[in-house]
Amino acid sequence: MAKIKVAVLGTGSLGQHHTRIYSELAAAGLVELTGIYDAHAETARKIAEKHKLHIFNSIAEAAAASDALNIVTPTTTHFDIARQLLALGKHVLVEKPMTDNSAQAAELIELAKKNNCVLQVGHVERFNPVFKYVASVANDPRYIECQRLSPFPARSMDVGVVLDLMIHDLDIVLALVQSPVTGVDAVGMTVLSRSEDIANARLRFANGCVASITASRVSADRLRKIRLYNGPANPCYISADFRLQEGHISRLAAASAGATGASIVSEFGDKKILREPAPIEKAEPLKLELQSFVECVRDKKTPLVTGESAKAALDLAFEITRQVQQNK
Repeated sequence: MAKIKVAVLGTGSLGQHHTRIYSELAAAGLVELTGIYDAHAETARKIAEKHKLHIFNSIAEAAAASDALNIVTPTTTHFDIARQLLALGKHVLVEKPMTDNSAQAAELIELAKKNNCVLQVGHVERFNPVFKYVASVANDPRYIECQRLSPFPARSMDVGVVLDLMIHDLDIVLALVQSPVTGVDAVGMTVLSRSEDIANARLRFANGCVASITASRVSADRLRKIRLYNGPANPCYISADFRLQEGHISRLAAASAGATGASIVSEFGDKKILREPAPIEKAEPLKLELQSFVECVRDKKTPLVTGESAKAALDLAFEITRQVQQNK
């Protein structure tokens, strides 16, 4: 079977990692990395020299040489580039947020369907082993709390913190809850940029689940955590760290129950709470994401993060952003 030919468009802070991983996959014989393109020639030159790659002079040239392309450029350029590639029948992985406009996101989805192209969106946390574990245990989430904090970045300043960081957790929560959102309450504020730098959103779902999501890009710490209470179908409390890829699960048990591999958090009457480490096998999420994209293109499979699911998170992010701006 012929190798999938892949090109990377954009080799900045994130695109350079796409390039690194594809170079590793190419060395392993899993793909053919045709080359890279960046509007900044010097940036492209440095990355190309590091990995001994061809530099394309234009997006059209990269498309002509490739079956699939990764769009790792500023958000404001995503729509025009993705539309151009999908119209040519090329498979596309576009970084999140897929666009900065809901109608444009819908247009890309329809164009991908029309031309039978894979359209995958780069919500990389869906490929984090933490998400895989939480999704396998939390079959009836009742309350979810997400925190995503980072120091002030030197990138992605074309969007606010909701589209930059919070959208990861919006996508995660929507994937876990699998129920329509019935209510949104959001607040936020600007600190160092022209857009919101801190935001909190409280979401209510038709099935009764409630989620509280906080994002900040002006924090002294780096934090990417989720805490989840699961319902009667499998009553438990899960706390996990997406950055460290570790966590624990706590369950209510009879006082007579054994505690093999678990520690006793507390005891009361004939009950006790047992806490045990979550069996999470660490891996690089971005590498898993790019491998999955190549497999979807090669095997004609539906990606884990489709255009439709990414648009649902995007539309929710737009509503939160609207409320933040209104309530500032």
